[in-house]
Amino acid sequence: MTVSNHDLLVRPAAEADAGPLVGVLAEAFHEGPLADWLIPDPVDRRTVYYEYFADAFQHGLEHGQVYTTGDQTAVAIWYPRLEPTPVDTHSRLATLERIAGPYAPKFVLLEEMFDAFHPDDPHHYLAYLAVAPTRQNRGIGAALLADQHRRLDQLGLPVYLEASNMRNRRLYLRLGYHAGPTIVLPTEGPVIWRMWRGAPTSEGRSPFPRTRLHRRSL
Repeated sequence: MTVSNHDLLVRPAAEADAGPLVGVLAEAFHEGPLADWLIPDPVDRRTVYYEYFADAFQHGLEHGQVYTTGDQTAVAIWYPRLEPTPVDTHSRLATLERIAGPYAPKFVLLEEMFDAFHPDDPHHYLAYLAVAPTRQNRGIGAALLADQHRRLDQLGLPVYLEASNMRNRRLYLRLGYHAGPTIVLPTEGPVIWRMWRGAPTSEGRSPFPRTRLHRRSL
């Protein structure tokens, strides 16, 4: 069954949603080339991912915008990036070492690469979009995105995200995103597709912006 945008209740998430939504994030991202690269052992991965996404969910509530569905089977974590955002590198490194233990170096590398290639143009950043595995391929993720897309189009703001596999890349292309230059993670890491949904213009949508590489080592 496909869910239409009108059938889906989208609401802001709250602290009380942490239990189910952290589970949705950890399970939705558990499989795939990026997950295999970050933590090859699937048992260790499940343990670390729950901690990692608990931190991501809390950070989203405090510093961004988090939306979920009425049945708590999907979650999107957004960050307004209307100007360059500084990173507390020492605090972030300590957090990743606490959460990921021996796997922390690759998490550090991943976040450094994402930060290095992040556009400076004002936009909203979709950090995470997750749908519970048992509810995927029903249009729930697309409906959750459409709710935010409407708001951002009214504000005249574009969207940026990183897609970690081809299936997600195809979804975003269908939803009006354009693919920019890729990120190839070192040490035999996977390809990450940088995606941009431009702001509405008289000629369509604003193009993928030029990226000035940042150097902010954790």
